[in-house]
Amino acid sequence: MSTFHIPSLRLFNQKISSNHFETPQALITHLGAVQAQDYPMSKWAFGVRLPQATDASIEAALDAGELVRTHVLRATWHIVSGQDVRWMLALTSKYIKASAAIRDRDLGIDSALYIRTNDLIAKALEGGKNLTREEVMQELEKGGVETNSSRAVHFMMNAEQDGIVCNGVMRDKKQTYALLDEKIKPGLVLSRDEALANLAGRYFSSHAPATLPDFQWWSGLPMSEARVGLESIKSKLESFESGGKTYFIGETPQLTAAPEASVFFLPAFDEYTVSYKDRSTVFDPQWHKNAITSNGIFKPIVVRDGLVIGIWKRTVQKNKVVVEVEFFDSKDVMEQGVMEKAVAGFGAFLGLEVVVKA
Repeated sequence: MSTFHIPSLRLFNQKISSNHFETPQALITHLGAVQAQDYPMSKWAFGVRLPQATDASIEAALDAGELVRTHVLRATWHIVSGQDVRWMLALTSKYIKASAAIRDRDLGIDSALYIRTNDLIAKALEGGKNLTREEVMQELEKGGVETNSSRAVHFMMNAEQDGIVCNGVMRDKKQTYALLDEKIKPGLVLSRDEALANLAGRYFSSHAPATLPDFQWWSGLPMSEARVGLESIKSKLESFESGGKTYFIGETPQLTAAPEASVFFLPAFDEYTVSYKDRSTVFDPQWHKNAITSNGIFKPIVVRDGLVIGIWKRTVQKNKVVVEVEFFDSKDVMEQGVMEKAVAGFGAFLGLEVVVKA
């Protein structure tokens, strides 16, 4: 198998080019997680993979607890299934906490203070309340805890890692928090070994072909644990060498040649690029700086035949959304009709007319 096949296989396994799932929860169970610090774009990550989905339907799934937006895997926002959030937190939370330890000391936060703030946060939210971070901080101040914007981030993320809070219902486009045990029904209960195998299985079925370092990066686990996860499922996988790297994949789909170029407008931080340590098979390294900023912001990307060839941005207006496209190389510029066809699904997802500018 040559590297030529890797982009098309990833498009298929990530359910971008082909999808049989009918619900957001079924899709996220397959993918494992979707990186989600850009909230509007994270909803489009579902929309591009679920043609029948709308922005409102994905938000409704989050409000209902079928999906959960929280800090899990790496120390950033992800969306996962409500059925998976507890075992995933149990697997990765100690590593996320460790990554915050130095900054904790700078902010004057220790374990005793976290115990205190967890208790105050739980009391503020009990009874089905949905409060913004600012409202929760007001309750902490009343309880005698000094807060500021940096401390607030750490207090809430620690409460997430301890399984106390998760996303609440969106209010006027603002994130709120709710008690996880009040909002999310009991889910899977796994031992640590089972959790490692489960996470590895999800990743290599949905993101393959991929390498062990890719899985380690995506999962946020130390290499030793990532290797255990892979070893536990390796008998179910095929492997091949390409470019000096070993790639793993489950059952290889029979892909047929597309009658015309496949073009996708993928969101910021999409799993298609952010979930791999090595992105060179789908992304010419000379263009990385155009799509990935020095501080790790992944811009929305244009993908043709599996290769990243440009970026795009959207401006939502009253009755329409304006999509502006920037190609890395002039030879890759597409015809207006091709772009309009490719981005039509985004307009349908938002329920708005789309105007494309290049």
